[in-house]
Amino acid sequence: MPIRRTKDLDSLYDEVAGYDLVVVPDAPFASALDRRLDRPRFGSFAVTPRRLAAGRREQAEDRLAFLEIIDRSDHDWRAVAHAVGNALQCWEHRGSLDAILEYDGYSDGTTRDVVEMMRTIRTTSKRLTETVIDDDRSIAVVGYDQLTELERSILPETFDRVELFTDGEFEYPRFHVFESATDIVSALLDTITDRNAERVAVVLDGGSRYSSLVESAFEAAGIPFYGGPGFIDDPHHRAFIRLLRIGFRGTETTVGDCRPILAGMGSDVSIDDHQKRLDAVERPELEWIREFRLSVEERTFSEALGTYARKAGVELARFDEELRTLGIADEPVTSGGVDRLSYYVQTYEVPVDRDNEGVLLADAKSSAYVDRPVVFHLGMGREWTHSAPQRPWVDTEAQFERYVGNFQRLLQSGDRQYYLVQDTAGGDPVTPCLYFGDLIDEEFERFSDLESVQHRRRPRSTGVGFDRRPPDVDPETVETISQSGLNSYVNSPRDYLFGNLLDAPDQERFVEGNLFHDFAEFYVDHPDVIADTDIGELIDAMLEEAKPFVSSADETLRRRKYRIGLGLITEYLDDDGPESDAFLTGTSGWGDNFFAVYFDEAIDSPLTERWFEDHGLGVKGKIDLVKAPDHLLDYKSGGKKRTSQIVKRAAIDPPADTPNFQAALYLTYYRTVQPNEQLEFTFFHFLEPMDDVIAGEADLGDALTTVTYYPFTFDEYVGSRDAYETLLDGYNDCRETFDDLGYSAYCDVMGQLTFPETTDRNELRASEFAEEFTAAIDGGTSDDVDAEKGADQAIRELNGVRKRTFFREDLDAFETFVDERLEELNDRRAGEERFPVDGLAGEPNYRRVDNRDLLLAEERDD
Repeated sequence: MPIRRTKDLDSLYDEVAGYDLVVVPDAPFASALDRRLDRPRFGSFAVTPRRLAAGRREQAEDRLAFLEIIDRSDHDWRAVAHAVGNALQCWEHRGSLDAILEYDGYSDGTTRDVVEMMRTIRTTSKRLTETVIDDDRSIAVVGYDQLTELERSILPETFDRVELFTDGEFEYPRFHVFESATDIVSALLDTITDRNAERVAVVLDGGSRYSSLVESAFEAAGIPFYGGPGFIDDPHHRAFIRLLRIGFRGTETTVGDCRPILAGMGSDVSIDDHQKRLDAVERPELEWIREFRLSVEERTFSEALGTYARKAGVELARFDEELRTLGIADEPVTSGGVDRLSYYVQTYEVPVDRDNEGVLLADAKSSAYVDRPVVFHLGMGREWTHSAPQRPWVDTEAQFERYVGNFQRLLQSGDRQYYLVQDTAGGDPVTPCLYFGDLIDEEFERFSDLESVQHRRRPRSTGVGFDRRPPDVDPETVETISQSGLNSYVNSPRDYLFGNLLDAPDQERFVEGNLFHDFAEFYVDHPDVIADTDIGELIDAMLEEAKPFVSSADETLRRRKYRIGLGLITEYLDDDGPESDAFLTGTSGWGDNFFAVYFDEAIDSPLTERWFEDHGLGVKGKIDLVKAPDHLLDYKSGGKKRTSQIVKRAAIDPPADTPNFQAALYLTYYRTVQPNEQLEFTFFHFLEPMDDVIAGEADLGDALTTVTYYPFTFDEYVGSRDAYETLLDGYNDCRETFDDLGYSAYCDVMGQLTFPETTDRNELRASEFAEEFTAAIDGGTSDDVDAEKGADQAIRELNGVRKRTFFREDLDAFETFVDERLEELNDRRAGEERFPVDGLAGEPNYRRVDNRDLLLAEERDD
């Protein structure tokens, strides 16, 4: 059905002006009609059923009922809130308070007690039940279908219905499509000033990113507004709740946990300290929080609030008043009490004093009419769609019709409407509000499929209003990328961007990993110094360095971990370390080394922590250890990976779910240092055998994973002597078959065939290659061997080599891949397109995302 046109407010007023009383579905609409009165009158003219019954401005009856019931009973607060919500909602839809007791799944003991107490509480719903409009007056009801069963109960037998809509169709304005929410808010700032604010309304989802962006932008620009943040949105209120929670977190509380509290004080701490334990960081601005945490249970809620208010230099009288309303102001602070308080302020809209001046911010799901000349509708995505109450007493079809009716009215609010939307968010299409699907006959998936105008960033545009002028600054070109940067970029370009824009805090795993790396580097250069030092002394130094991140309760386990890790690194380097560094030129060193500083010794070996940066290849990195001219090694404190996993995670078409290009990138660079040479890259997972060390059964080989690079193609490899020897070391039937066949015949067979590109076992077995290869092998061997089975095992064996080895074409393709990513990256840095959330493989692996809170993934479309 099309969008029905609402009646013009002036013509609707003319239609109802002769009535004694006009009943309407929502308060802003009633106020708009009242403002058109052309003569004085006694009493109400246009009014909602609830305001008429209550005789005053409507109040949040769910909160008032909750407060009354927790004061009169000992029931759990959550159970009371749940029961009050259900009872009021059922009352609204059924017209009777007792109706909730007809539903077995909802009439538990708490609900029955709540219903009994609500009989005497003067809620607006109770007043509605007791009120009927006198039929001696002329009554007009505007939008009868929008009223609920309880609201209709107030009406007399005789009244006239007045339709909200005409028979005409509303020609909705075109959509203004922007590239980001920030661009939309910037467009608002180009249009709205403190001089025209009283004429403007902004409709948005109160829980979306638009709300906080608009409020912050208006505050910064000095534009007055109202209807926005609520009681719990006050940063000091939120910080106080955070402070109470920190009081019960124990010694694992970090400095980062205290950031909102410190912000309320106008102070901050270095990002390096954010993940350090509060008790381990000695800073004056943190001392009072430590003292508060230790004494929190000795304070009342009111005393705790007073402490915060004094430290922040603010008055929090409204919060103190709410504590007294709840009856907990003079109660001792407890963990359960904090949970209840937090639940209350998150659940109920606590009244706040507002100056009703400036731009009106209206919630898209709470408003049906906005009486301002100019109305901006922001976002208009599926977050504007209501979730119909899934309760047996709700007529979902009738409720949906109310929602659609309100939505149609909201779209037409104002003399001029502007729809400001995005086509994509986080790299994904934005789904328009689902009501559009019922109201627009055209086929569409996104806003740009409808009549719209695009507002894109222009490198040097001169427009005003919706056409913003970006800064005339040439972007800096990225010429090289590290393996970690490439991993992040391929997983999620947006996360990579934030990782480069924002400083990252020190973290436990990085601190410990760096300590082990520094030890390995130092030991290669100074094994004699370590040999003459008590290992316990080194462990003490490491524990002191990691102390801000770890609890003292873990010290015994960490001592064992450090002792075993250092021992395994020492054992490996003693048994299988580099024999010479004569094949390398010297280097200038890389950063500080904890043990070099500790022992006051320099590190001069060119074998360790060797930095490279190749602008031709576009890669850079740091090699932990050059073990031999053809062999690199990297220390890993994490879990061991199989060789096939390392190669699989370096896949580029498509990338893996957990991309890791370290081996491919390092070997790509190092083959330019040692061209046409077979190379090896070993990952030494030095903590992998820790359990075996404790059991006395450690084998260093279990900690090593080595991936090989061959300087020739896989096609060249399969016909080589090396490949043939691999088959002779394979499964029994494979070994017998190819021993019988001989290398010369094998070489002839492979010279006439091309191994398929697929690595899928089933596809290989079903391929034409498999059929021809099996036939050739069968024809070249005796009946004493199972040639068919041997050929199948050979295909599996050769495919296994391919899946755990890098060949020349693999690293050639990787070089191209890096070039493409750098070109793409620089285009995005130049503003030609946004950095999307999704990577090359689609939705990012969020376990590998470092800036999860900044990706707005909750707004993604499925």
